[in-house]
Amino acid sequence: MAEGKKLRRNPPCDADEDRPEAANTDLPKTVNGILTRIEIIGEEMIEKRVKASANSGRVYLPPDWVGHKVKIIRID
Repeated sequence: MAEGKKLRRNPPCDADEDRPEAANTDLPKTVNGILTRIEIIGEEMIEKRVKASANSGRVYLPPDWVGHKVKIIRID
């Protein structure tokens, strides 16, 4: 992506917003006011805080995860 340009996305379409349990108004707002619901099925989950590392961030994972596919989701 070119320096200084931001990716524009359409707001997520929540298919189950007509269900009462899906209308949670206590959710925190993001910078642009849009939250995205993400559901993932996997083997294990670890919640960690990202540490500073030079000009980026770093998360250390268990050594037995080496070579496996992971997905990182920012939650706050």
